[in-house]
Amino acid sequence: MNRRAFIGTTTVAAAGALLLDWRDVWAQRGKGVPGATVETTAGKVRGLVIEKIQAFKGVPYGASTAGARRFLPPVKVQPWPGVRDAFEIGLRSPLIDSVLVPEWAPLNLREPMGEDCLNLNLWTPGATRVDKRPVMVWLHGGGYSAGSPNMIPYDGANLARKHDVVVVGLTHRLNVFGFAYLAELGGEKYADASNAGMKDIIAGLEWIRDNVASFGGDPGNVTIFGQSGGAGKVSTLLGMPAAQGLFHRAIAQSGSAVTSMPASAATESAEALMSRLGLKRNQVDDLQRLPMQQLLDAIPAPNRGGERGGRGRGGPGAGFNAAPVVDGKSLPRNVFDPTATDISANVPLLIGSTETEVTWNVNTDYTPPVDDAALRERIRKTLRSADDAQIDGVIAIYRKDRPKASNLDLALILETDASPFRSGTDTQAERKAALGRAPVYVYRFQWYSPVSGGRLRAMHCMDIPFVFENVDISQSVVGDGPDRSALADKMSSAWVAFARNGNPNHKGLPKWDPFTSDRRATMIFNTECRAMNDPYREERLAVARSQPARRTDE
Repeated sequence: MNRRAFIGTTTVAAAGALLLDWRDVWAQRGKGVPGATVETTAGKVRGLVIEKIQAFKGVPYGASTAGARRFLPPVKVQPWPGVRDAFEIGLRSPLIDSVLVPEWAPLNLREPMGEDCLNLNLWTPGATRVDKRPVMVWLHGGGYSAGSPNMIPYDGANLARKHDVVVVGLTHRLNVFGFAYLAELGGEKYADASNAGMKDIIAGLEWIRDNVASFGGDPGNVTIFGQSGGAGKVSTLLGMPAAQGLFHRAIAQSGSAVTSMPASAATESAEALMSRLGLKRNQVDDLQRLPMQQLLDAIPAPNRGGERGGRGRGGPGAGFNAAPVVDGKSLPRNVFDPTATDISANVPLLIGSTETEVTWNVNTDYTPPVDDAALRERIRKTLRSADDAQIDGVIAIYRKDRPKASNLDLALILETDASPFRSGTDTQAERKAALGRAPVYVYRFQWYSPVSGGRLRAMHCMDIPFVFENVDISQSVVGDGPDRSALADKMSSAWVAFARNGNPNHKGLPKWDPFTSDRRATMIFNTECRAMNDPYREERLAVARSQPARRTDE
């Protein structure tokens, strides 16, 4: 057994052991007792009372997207008679599960999937129209190809209970079902077959506008927040005219959408998928009629499990790449290129990344560079065009700022700094702040998990359990150390303060100033939280100088 396979085997076993203690508690927690009945625009729903929180699960906000509705924009769900029990989570979108690090995998419920997937989960402290609580709408990660709002760390009960907010998690179409661009292939019938997954989210936000007041939420104070692919969806919504007015603040964690896929590339990608299925470009109707699993089987292996989704360039054999498309209608232009869009200029943004984003990937190289020569070669691959003098200069800067870091730590941090996870979020912050119309708040998450001997460090996704106050039910990733709860309280309080009034400051944090291009104010989240101006400036500039020109979202 090779080293990486051994790490995977042992960490899966360790993660499973951590979960055994509370998995029964989790199962009991999901049961609850019948709670409030609420009138919605489509009919009455009854939720569950779970530890003093009203939970409504699997509530439909749109009709089935199967059959004649496949690839097309969502439509409203048909009203139902009587009272519909909202006790169980709904179907997730058809997908191929992400290949996650072993520690994260046990937190994926892997619930059944299907094309009748336009449903949402809602948690509220009180399902009455008396209160007007901030509404926080979660958009899950998994690129645009995978994921679900039902992963264990996304449970909204603790956030709702501890901070008196309404939390909503939206399910929407993914991969080919949500992002097949057929407007140039299918004629008039498919003229609007573009960005269906994003249009699903907008339909969910419309449901919230029309119904959330009955659940104790304020439709005039809605925050969209998401991580990784979910942050890309948040960022894309900032540039979609149909979404404007449906949300009032935005939070993007470890993800961006500086540019989106050109329509020409999206058409090529759709043609390549059809070719894999033995279809010609004029056979879109046949594509619509194929069995769900056959479409999933046609998604090529390189994209299976991709967390971010791909831009794609199409071409023979390229298969299919899922991403929002600049179609000139639902998404008129790149949202943050060459400048930030003006249509959401008044929406405050909170955005940031984790210290070692790259340690989420099962292909991460955890082999310590044994000497300076090995470190130099590893950094050469990351920076791609740097010569020896440049590499040595970059390494020297990182060593100066981080004198206690190992060679492996330096490599992982630098690889993250050179990745779109960091460059994309930085670019969005800079261009959004340049508009000068709404504040931008930037953070970096530096807390290192003790799990698996500290292997994961501050991995991509590590901040999610802290934001949701779910560290106790995410122990396979964050462990059970005494420092978790205090940091969770600081982060969740900041997210809720931002949702409440557009400013994340609260008494548990140092003063957090808005980001500007000159001062670059940044909140560092760790056991000790620090407010800094332009942290690691020399590192940032050294990486930028040492890399060839590249897209911020490639």
